[in-house]
Amino acid sequence: SQSEQQIVSSQLECVQSIRDGVLEEAKCTESDRVTLFPQQGSRAETQTQSVLRLVHVETETPYSKGDSEDLYVTDILYEREVTKREVTGAEVTELVWRLCLAHSASYETADLFMTLVFVLRHLSLEALRALWQRSSFKCRDNWQPLIDALPSCATEACVVLMKDLIASGEVEEDKVEHFFWSFAFIPHPTSGMIESLAPFLKSPRASQSCFLGVTALVHRFCSAHSSCGVVPAVQSVMRTLGKFLGGNCTVQDPEHLSKMQLVLKAIGNAGLAAAALAPALSSCAALRSQPMEIRLAAVQAFRRIPCSLRVSDLLPHIWD
Repeated sequence: SQSEQQIVSSQLECVQSIRDGVLEEAKCTESDRVTLFPQQGSRAETQTQSVLRLVHVETETPYSKGDSEDLYVTDILYEREVTKREVTGAEVTELVWRLCLAHSASYETADLFMTLVFVLRHLSLEALRALWQRSSFKCRDNWQPLIDALPSCATEACVVLMKDLIASGEVEEDKVEHFFWSFAFIPHPTSGMIESLAPFLKSPRASQSCFLGVTALVHRFCSAHSSCGVVPAVQSVMRTLGKFLGGNCTVQDPEHLSKMQLVLKAIGNAGLAAAALAPALSSCAALRSQPMEIRLAAVQAFRRIPCSLRVSDLLPHIWD
């Protein structure tokens, strides 16, 4: 039947000549036939011939050190060229406006957002605060681009601004949680970041994200600074956590039990900085009158404390 007629047919034939594992010549013939009206015998046909020949083989090019002067090894994830000039607050404000006007699911929006993140990294705290005064508006879909960009900024100035916004209650609760969780992913934390966030741990309303986000920041800082235990900001965090423990993690009611478990988890999160609390953790784990959940949490809090502290000596035979 006509429906079974093949409208387009193609054929490709190649002959290759190889000597000593090297392709010397390749000859190819490609034929394409298009049949438009089979009953009338109407068709079009093309034939293409190509030849590829090896002209010459170059000897190995000597390595020149000068060729690699402009080369460097880097992580290509989210890499952007460093801006060569200082960006003004008005330009960043305009960028936020353009984000508001762009379609939410477009490549333009993604590119503008990443540009905003990288620009924020070059702004001082004063410039960021001024930018917030000008650009804290919400877009038509209730979106605040600056709020979403700040956690990805990861500079000390951005962290301090986030702290200010949390303390002043200018951001919604779900965004506050997002801020705290983002601290755990800051690649190069500073003591200034920890210092600005430490007071939040003293608040009676401090959430799980606050305790775990701040102590994860401390852990990453201490991973890069072996002597972090003498840094005042780190000491402030650990003193606050130590006061929650008391002498032996005594709890009075279920609500206090839940808070104590969170504090112990946060101490375990802090890593090297928690070494100063090792004796208190040992007492918590050894006290038989304590609920089993607290004793187990105290043992687990040792998980990132270096073995050089001889944990086995600090922990008595608590299960005897």
